[in-house]
Amino acid sequence: MSHFLYSSIGLAAGVCFILALKGLSKPKTARRGNIIGAIGATIATIVVFFYAQEGESLPLNNFGWIIGAIAVGVVIGVPAARKVQMTQMPQLVALFNGVGGGAAALVAIVEYLHLGEKANTAEVIATVFTVIVGCVSFSGSIITFLKLQELMTTRPVVFPGGRFVIAGTLAATLGAAVWVVIELGTNPLMILAALSLLFGVLFVLPVGGADVPIVISLLNAFTGLTVAASGYVLDSTLLIIAGTLVGASGTILTRLMAEAMGRSLFGTLFGAFTAKPQEASGAAEDRPVRSGSPDDVAILLNYARRVVIVPGFGLAVAQAQHTVRELADLMLAKGIDVAYGIHPVAGRMPGHMNVLLAEANVPYDQLAEMEEVNPTFGQTDVAIVIGANDVVNPAALTTPGCPIYGMPILEVSNAANIIFLKRSMRPGFAGIENELLYDPKTMLLFGDAKASLTKVVSALKNL
Repeated sequence: MSHFLYSSIGLAAGVCFILALKGLSKPKTARRGNIIGAIGATIATIVVFFYAQEGESLPLNNFGWIIGAIAVGVVIGVPAARKVQMTQMPQLVALFNGVGGGAAALVAIVEYLHLGEKANTAEVIATVFTVIVGCVSFSGSIITFLKLQELMTTRPVVFPGGRFVIAGTLAATLGAAVWVVIELGTNPLMILAALSLLFGVLFVLPVGGADVPIVISLLNAFTGLTVAASGYVLDSTLLIIAGTLVGASGTILTRLMAEAMGRSLFGTLFGAFTAKPQEASGAAEDRPVRSGSPDDVAILLNYARRVVIVPGFGLAVAQAQHTVRELADLMLAKGIDVAYGIHPVAGRMPGHMNVLLAEANVPYDQLAEMEEVNPTFGQTDVAIVIGANDVVNPAALTTPGCPIYGMPILEVSNAANIIFLKRSMRPGFAGIENELLYDPKTMLLFGDAKASLTKVVSALKNL
């Protein structure tokens, strides 16, 4: 295959990646965008089999190794993607993202060892950058996976002198990077990789559970930059294009999510070191709440004119998206105006609620972003909060020093009536109590969300 033909096919794959990102920017076109991206990735993978630079042999000479690696990836990836529950999707994204960053770092190391003393300064610098960022992405993503899976505490992990340990590790990593560029050799590179892995762990540990989605997006951007840098090392324009697109889109998404949380990226990553201790609040069981039955909820909904449904992680846990769609359709048939209030960081990853509701074929025009739905809560008769806590918690507006302070929220407190579907009085992912639960106009419906909504649907049908 000629270099011109290879570059042309690579350009076509790059265009597919761009169109995929464009499609993924809107729920209505996300499925098509994902398919276009998969087609581009397939083209990019296949074309490599038939191209080699001058003086090099075709990759077909290593056909067995390549097919074996692809087979291992398929055996692991396909079952994992098909069997993963919607509640575990963020963990899967974090894990796959980390694997991508680690793979790029390993490829750069192998290429560096292959080039040896032939490597010029620019290639060495690109290798160093790839190893640092790739290793940070890998180890940091593993920590986000452990936090999301609740295999470790979701609270910020801080320790005395932690900020100085992080700064010292970063300084040592940068020093090792300079050492690699000046001296060349395997030992300096391995030390650099080890320090980068350590820094990735320390980088993510101070992040609290509510901010983990932002860190996932940031690490995704890191992986993209790593792939772009490895593309330079491997002289692959296609890798440079794909990596740059991922890095740029991940950076934009990170910035948008930080704005949605109402804080700076630096505050998100290192705010735990400067946060002031909060005063302990009264025990939840010592304070009265108003609980209700499915029949009570059905009666309230039956006489409502406008209802806003606020989905959260608990909806995903209960797999109640189809039931809530049935409830919404029933209310629409009764002439009730229904909308879904979507917070940009609801759930455990960007767009988590959009994906969940799309699975139940909820019409896109019923989804309302936070800026769109907040002004309407004053005219809303009933707000139904299903498994969401932090994104409606007034503490974000009233309690300086709490983990979510400054985050814009869905202002369900302005609705005439509020229904909370919860399993228990346990706080949300941020670990803070929600005063809205004790509001006199709030009714709590305890139990599994799917079972509770099924009973509400049955009761509403009988009215």
